[in-house]
Amino acid sequence: MATPLVAVEHRTEPQDERTALTKEAFQRDFFNNLFYILGKFPTLATKNDYYQALAFVVRDRMLQRWISTAAAYTKQGSRTVAYFSAEFLMGPHLGNNLVNLGIHDEVRKAVTELGLDFNELLLEEDEPGLGNGGLGRLAACFIESLATLQIPSLGYGIRYEFGIFHQEIVDGWQTERTDKWLRFGNPWEIPRPEWAVHVKLGGYTEPYRDEFYRHRVRWVPDRLVAAVPYDTPILGYHTNTANTLRLWKAEAPESFDFAVFNRGDYYGAVMQKVSSENLSKVLYPNDEQLQGKELRLSQQYFFVSASLQDMFRILKIQKIPVERFHEKFAAQLNDTHPAIAVAELMRLLIDENVVPWEQAWDITRRTFAYTNHTLLPEALECWPLPLFAKLLPRHLEIIFEINARFLDEVRIRFYGDEERIARMSLIDERGERYVRMAHLACVGSHAINGVAELHSELLKQDVLRDFYELWPTRFGNKTNGVTPRRWMALSNPRLTKLVSSHIGDEWITDLSQLRRLEPLAEDAGFRQQWLDVKRACKCDFAAVALKKTGITIDPDSLFDVQVKRIHEYKRQHLNILHVVALYHRLRSNPNVDITPRTFIFGGKAAPGYHIAKLIIKLITSVGDVVNRDPAVRDRLKVVFLPNFNVKNGQRIYPAADLSEQVSTAGKEASGTGNMKFSMNGALTIGTMDGANIEIREEVGAENFFLFGLTTPEVGALKASGYNPANYLDGELKEVVELIRSGFFSRGDAELFRPLIDGLVHHDPYLVFADFDSYSKAQQQVSAAYQDRDHWARMSILNSARSGKFSSDRTIREYCDDIWKAPAVPIRLLTQEDVKVGVMQ
Repeated sequence: MATPLVAVEHRTEPQDERTALTKEAFQRDFFNNLFYILGKFPTLATKNDYYQALAFVVRDRMLQRWISTAAAYTKQGSRTVAYFSAEFLMGPHLGNNLVNLGIHDEVRKAVTELGLDFNELLLEEDEPGLGNGGLGRLAACFIESLATLQIPSLGYGIRYEFGIFHQEIVDGWQTERTDKWLRFGNPWEIPRPEWAVHVKLGGYTEPYRDEFYRHRVRWVPDRLVAAVPYDTPILGYHTNTANTLRLWKAEAPESFDFAVFNRGDYYGAVMQKVSSENLSKVLYPNDEQLQGKELRLSQQYFFVSASLQDMFRILKIQKIPVERFHEKFAAQLNDTHPAIAVAELMRLLIDENVVPWEQAWDITRRTFAYTNHTLLPEALECWPLPLFAKLLPRHLEIIFEINARFLDEVRIRFYGDEERIARMSLIDERGERYVRMAHLACVGSHAINGVAELHSELLKQDVLRDFYELWPTRFGNKTNGVTPRRWMALSNPRLTKLVSSHIGDEWITDLSQLRRLEPLAEDAGFRQQWLDVKRACKCDFAAVALKKTGITIDPDSLFDVQVKRIHEYKRQHLNILHVVALYHRLRSNPNVDITPRTFIFGGKAAPGYHIAKLIIKLITSVGDVVNRDPAVRDRLKVVFLPNFNVKNGQRIYPAADLSEQVSTAGKEASGTGNMKFSMNGALTIGTMDGANIEIREEVGAENFFLFGLTTPEVGALKASGYNPANYLDGELKEVVELIRSGFFSRGDAELFRPLIDGLVHHDPYLVFADFDSYSKAQQQVSAAYQDRDHWARMSILNSARSGKFSSDRTIREYCDDIWKAPAVPIRLLTQEDVKVGVMQ
C-alpha cells in the first residue's frame, strides 16, 4: 500500500460535523482517528491502522443512528424481537456498513484521494468467524433485514474468541488453523461491562419456605461465570435504524484469587479465570468426548441465561411488569441450540420473580417460537441425563415438571397410545436417558416452523409428526431468504449498477422489482451487457484463484461451482465423480466434444469428520492430475478455494455460471447459497430438495437443470433394500475403478478405499443411484452453455425471478404471522438533543 497520504485542510466545524457525510469530513476524521485513537502517523502506520482509522470514521456515523434507535425504543417500550442464535456469521462489517449508510462511493473517493487503495483496506478486515455456515449466515441476514424494515430487535449470541477454524490445504488435506479474528481488536463492538450478569453452573437445589410461607426452590451453584455483553450496531439500508447484536463474553467474577496466590499457588490463583473464559473461547468444541459435551451445553446455557437476564433488565428500565414479558419480547429460537431458554425463562419467572407456575408457563409459551433447521436426526440435540443434572440441576427439575404436565395432555388427547407418549416425552427413556432439546423447544413455543416448503412438510410428516398431530395450528413455513444488500449491492457492484441503470434502485429493498428485468431478457444489447458483467466478475475471481491456489483458469470456461460445508449429504463426491467421468471421456477419446469447464469447490469439513476430509482430499487429488495433464488442460480445470467464508463468498457468487445444489432429496432443510447464486444470475443444477423446489418454481423449469430421485422415491428405494452395487456399471464403474486403482493418489490404492467402499457397500445418500441422472443433466448444461446468447437469457431470468428469496420477505412473514412486531421509524437525534435529554 502506498505510504504517502495527501494532507487535507483542517477546518473548524460545528460539533455535529462528526457525523457529516461529506468527503472532506471523512478525510478529516480519518486523520483524527489515526492520530488520536490509534496513536500513529503515516510513516509508522500499517495497513491495519488505516483500516481501523477508516472503520472508526464509519462507526461514528453509525453511533448517531444507534443512540437514536435505542432512545426511541426505550421511550416507547417498543415490542422487540429477541433472536437467539449460537451462530452469527456476520462477514466483514466495513463494506456492508458503507453500503447501508449510502456512502460507499464517497468514502472510496475520499480514501483514493489520500493515496490509499480502498479495496486493500476492505480486505484488511478480519472476518468474525462466529458461525459454521448457513445457520449463522441466515441469522446475519435476518438481523440486517430487521434493521432495514425498522423492526426493534436484539440479536443474542456468544462472542467466541476463536471462531470457526481457518482452513488451509496442505498436500491436498484440510488443515485447521486457529481463527484469531480479535488479534488486532474489533472497532465495531462496544463492551458494556456495566450490564454484565452472573450465570450459575453446577451445584444443587434445596427447597425452602419464604417469608410468606410459599414453597420455593433455591439453586446453590458450585460455579459463577460473569457474562459481559459486547454490542455491535446493525444498520438498516438507508434508514435511521441501527439495532443491536449483543454477544456475550465469559469472564471470572474474580480474575485473581489473592488468598490462593499468597499460599504460593499461582496456577490456582488464575484457574477460575481460565476455566470461566473457556465458555466463550471457541465455536463448537469437539463434543465426541463427555468433556466436550459439557462445554457445549455450558456454552448454550451461558448465552441463553445472560440474554434472558438482560431482557429482564430492559423490562426494569422501561418499567414494564414481568407479567408482560411476552408482550414486550418475541423470542425466536434459531434451531435447538438455545432451547434451554424455555427452562431458563421458567426458572427466572418462578424462582427469581415468584410468578405462579401456570402463569409463568403461559408467559413462556407466548414468548418463544422455534425454527427447526434440520431433517438429520443426529442434529437434533440430546443431552445425557447425568451430564444435565450435574450442570443444570434446577433446570432438570423444571423439565421433569414440564414433561409430566405435557404428557398428561398427550394421554388425554391420545388415550391409550403409550408408544406415542414414549416418542413425545422430553426425556428419551430408551437405554441411557437423554433430554431431547427439540422436544423442549416444541413444547415451550407457540409457533414452530421449517425453512422451506418441503422441509416444513417433512417436519409435519416425519421428524415432528407427533407434535404436529397434537398442535397442527402451531406449525408453519418460513422459507429462508438472504439480504440483497450484501449479496448483490456489495458483492456484485457491476451487476447492481447495470440493473439500477435500467429499473432504478428500489429493488435493493424490494427484490420483487427485479421482475422488471424480464422484458430485457429479450433485448440483445442488454444480454450482451449482462454477459460482459459476468465475464468481468469471472476475471476478478480468476485473479483470486491464481493468488490463492496458483491455478490459472479461463474466464470464458463454464464456472461450475459448489461451495458449502463439506458433508456426505451435500454430495460433493457426486460432483467430483462426474469430473472424473469427464476426464475419463477426454482421455479415452481426445476428440470428444466437451464444453470447457472450471470446477470450483470450497467448504470446510468438521475437524473430526474423516470421510468429509477424504472428500476434500479426493477433490484436490483429482485437480492435481487434471490441471497438469496437457491432454485436457484447456478444457477441464479443478480448483479448491481454501477457507470458504463470507469474504470469499462475495467473490464467488457473482462469478458463478452454474450452481451445484445436489443434496439427496429430503436431506437439505433449505439452503441459502442456492439463493445467492440465483440472484447473481447463476443457473442451478439440483435435486428436488429444500428451497431448490421453490427456486425452480420461481425461475421456471426451463431455466433449471433438474435431476435425481424425489423425496418419496428416495424413501421407496431405501425401503425396498437399496443396493448401490446394482448401479455400478458402465461409466460409473470405470470412474470408481480409476479412483480405486490409485490413479489419483500416486498409486496408493488404499488412500480412498474408505470413501469408495462406503459408496459401493452402503451409499447412505444414494450417490450411485443419482449418478446417471446427474450426468445427463450435466450434458444439458454443456449444450445450453454453448449458446451464450440463450444462456444469457436464462441467467437474466434467474436473477429477475429471485425476488421471493430476499430475507426482507422472510422477516415480514415472521413479523406478521409469529412475532406481531410493528415497525418503529427512527428520528435522528443531534448532540444537542442528547444534551437536553441528559439535563432533563
